Amino acid sequence: MSNGTGGKIIYRRTPESAAMLANVKRAMAITATLNRLTFNDADEIRALFSELIGKKVDESFLLIPPFYTAGGDEIRVGRNVFINQNCTFYDLGGLDIADDVMIGPNVSIITAGHPLEPSQRRVATIGKPIVIERNAWIATSATIIGGVTIGENSVVAAGSVVTKDVPPNTLVGGNPARAIRSIGD
Repeated sequence: MSNGTGGKIIYRRTPESAAMLANVKRAMAITATLNRLTFNDADEIRALFSELIGKKVDESFLLIPPFYTAGGDEIRVGRNVFINQNCTFYDLGGLDIADDVMIGPNVSIITAGHPLEPSQRRVATIGKPIVIERNAWIATSATIIGGVTIGENSVVAAGSVVTKDVPPNTLVGGNPARAIRSIGD
């Protein structure tokens, strides 16, 4: 169910929550197979990742296992995308990764969350989209929270927690991430 902000809300004990659970089980089976592969199995990794997201990825796509997701079917990736090892993508709200994006090891991209009110936390899962625009670099151990856009050519510094949009051509860092300086060629 859409929440009017581009995200979605899935309530417990509904047909949507049953479908979400079935999709999590599907993703876990695919990623378990993917995570048995090595760097040398690039073609097989691309084939399994394509199955996971429901669309063939470009031959330039490169992922180093292990990789974790709670769905996969809401991930879209462009050409020449690199995802380093041990990344976690929770894509319920939608995850768009544009061309030429680099994602470092141990990065968490989390589009899903829960209501803040204690009585509501187990009642619903809220998904908010994340967009990573062309030529962005997400450095090691960064965390990106749902509802943000990482602008074109931007860099998220290692260990940062991104809770707000990152303008194009900007280096951000810290927790919460803040603009450090403009960057360019």
